[in-house]
Amino acid sequence: MRTEQIISKALEQTDNDRYKLSVLVFARVKELNAGAKPLLNYSEEHIKRMELCDIALNEIAEGKVTLSNNI
Repeated sequence: MRTEQIISKALEQTDNDRYKLSVLVFARVKELNAGAKPLLNYSEEHIKRMELCDIALNEIAEGKVTLSNNI
């Protein structure tokens, strides 16, 4: 999926509120940086190539991370 599509889908999860999305991405990146495992199935090699913010955006877009369970 293209980056624009992922961001659009993630925005839908936050009622198109860019501020909420940025707060949610930041919170999830902090968790991932602290050692949390990604909630989507990625190979170890794929994870090494991805930025933490990309993983967080994908998780939000897929509905795995929401405001209610994170903030």
